Amino acid sequence: MSAVTGIDHVQLAMPHGGEPHARRFWVDLMGLSEVAKPSHLAVNGGCWFEGEGIAIHCGVEDGFLPARRAHPALLVTDLTALVATLGKAGIRFKPGKKLEGYVRGDIADPFGNRIELMQKV
Repeated sequence: MSAVTGIDHVQLAMPHGGEPHARRFWVDLMGLSEVAKPSHLAVNGGCWFEGEGIAIHCGVEDGFLPARRAHPALLVTDLTALVATLGKAGIRFKPGKKLEGYVRGDIADPFGNRIELMQKV
């Protein structure tokens, strides 16, 4: 038996001053809502976002380097529409290898972190 029951949130690193870029990406393009960080954590910078069944925390990291291999895989309802929206904003989509039951591919957040997008088919 496992004591692990789910994932509360995913934290992605970003450089100092990246909050406006994170907000544009996660709110304007990905459709999440920003939620306030607790005041004792907000002093460190960063921002938090939530949507139905998902929470993404963007945290400031000294000496930031983007994660190019490690990544979250986000379930989406309409990959084609989301890819079109992202494309209009200049975000490239790289189709993924076949995986039974899904159509999928990768994008990068504004900081170069890999994000996999998956739609169940």
